[in-house]
Amino acid sequence: MSDHRPAPTTLSAWQTLAKLSQSLPRVDELIVDPSRNTALRLSAAGVNADLSRQRISAAILAELLDLAKQSGFADNRRSLLAGEIVNTTERRPALHTELRAPATAGLPGIREQVQSTLHRVRAFTQQIREGVWRGCTGRAVQTVVFIGIGGSHLGPELAVRAIGNDGRLSIRFVANIDGSTLTEALRGADPETTLFITASKSFSTLETLENSRSARSWFLERTNQSAGLAKHFVAISANVPAARDFGIDPENVFPMWDWVGGRYSLWSAVGLPVALASGYDTFESLLAGAHAMDQHFATAEPHRNLPLLLALASIWNTNFLGAGSHAMLCYDDRLSLLPDYLQQLEMESNGKRVSSSGQPVEVHTMPILWGGTGTAGQHAYHQLLHQGTRAFSADFVFSAASPTELDHHHRWLLSHAIAQGQAMMQGDRHTTSEKQVPGDHPTSTLVLEQLDAFHLGSLLALFEHKVFCQGSVWGINPFDQWGVELGKRLANPVFEQLSGAPSNQQDASTQYLIHQIRTVGRNTL
Repeated sequence: MSDHRPAPTTLSAWQTLAKLSQSLPRVDELIVDPSRNTALRLSAAGVNADLSRQRISAAILAELLDLAKQSGFADNRRSLLAGEIVNTTERRPALHTELRAPATAGLPGIREQVQSTLHRVRAFTQQIREGVWRGCTGRAVQTVVFIGIGGSHLGPELAVRAIGNDGRLSIRFVANIDGSTLTEALRGADPETTLFITASKSFSTLETLENSRSARSWFLERTNQSAGLAKHFVAISANVPAARDFGIDPENVFPMWDWVGGRYSLWSAVGLPVALASGYDTFESLLAGAHAMDQHFATAEPHRNLPLLLALASIWNTNFLGAGSHAMLCYDDRLSLLPDYLQQLEMESNGKRVSSSGQPVEVHTMPILWGGTGTAGQHAYHQLLHQGTRAFSADFVFSAASPTELDHHHRWLLSHAIAQGQAMMQGDRHTTSEKQVPGDHPTSTLVLEQLDAFHLGSLLALFEHKVFCQGSVWGINPFDQWGVELGKRLANPVFEQLSGAPSNQQDASTQYLIHQIRTVGRNTL
């Protein structure tokens, strides 16, 4: 991927789209065109997508595809999948697709590392689930506490929540530095049967390290067995020496690689909680679903490439229709963490103001992503969506198959999901003024054949590739995140100042807040 891609606004397709956006039919007028609808409906790796409720005409679709072509989509896709340097600021490839490639495929050199790690994950999973692995007093593991944050946490927790836990082990997650999070995760846990997994590429992430230190103290205070750390703590990290210094046996450290960003790491040993919750075969199915979407992305022609079409619809809504907000509406409670996961994947990847060549992007990039689940949202924020004044876009996501025997519940759930998209499209303009709903809001609907490991893997890989396609058009690098670091740096002196260090070099507001906390919380800090 070149560091010197043209600014999107200089492309002829962008300029044509700007003109087309000035005079648009309503979505409910566009949807009467059968050939246009067919072009906006497609299936890939068990995900059935209907984009016909997008405010996109046949002519606009053609220009959007031309925009992708002029942005170098084909070459950029080839570069990504060939293992070339696409993370241009850090001079690295982005090889997350290699993590789910079959043993007979993949890039030489990388393939062997991935397969070796997967063999270790399988063996470790079997040892824990079958009670072969024993703690410091000879008892089998019953509780697993997974400690990470961001990309080393959101994916595994989402996957365990969505796919389920067969009940053999209690799987608990800790991410926030808030002490109540760790306290709650340890509630009722027995240190003799608890296993801690620390996931941190650098083994220096503040939240993860502090939570791990407190977990270690909790364990040692209750067992007084420092030698037992080797049986109760494992790590997923690239920094083996730091993990060893912490007290973790190097044999219990699973690798992370610099060619995989945290938010793309679910498919690595970071996915251990999925395997522990419901077996290694489930984790393998998750990888297979993601690989199936990889194959679609790699081979489908642009006009039938689902990740690309989702990306182009987002660019159309964001840059030409003024939608600064994107709602992820999940009509399946098992997907309740999907908006959180996508907030990091999409906003951390494409929330950029500088292009790969170091110049201002000059257009809006990623909109603010948020969302919720099911009909509960209809009794809350859907009021704003239907009658508010803000432009937005939305994705509806649900599973065709019912997860329970309560089939009538599932029919009601899906009927509301379909009807909400219909209401956002057509509105209700034939009633009294105070009750009018304007409609004409662009939405996409993604229907999974069922929600299992394979289809979840396919869905998450779909969004990963969508992010890459957006970055390709905007001319930005979706694989770095420099903005995340600023707040971390500023927090360090504040931490010391809350404990009594001078704060007179701080701004007036920060000084005031430090003073207030030191005054009010004098007995606790």
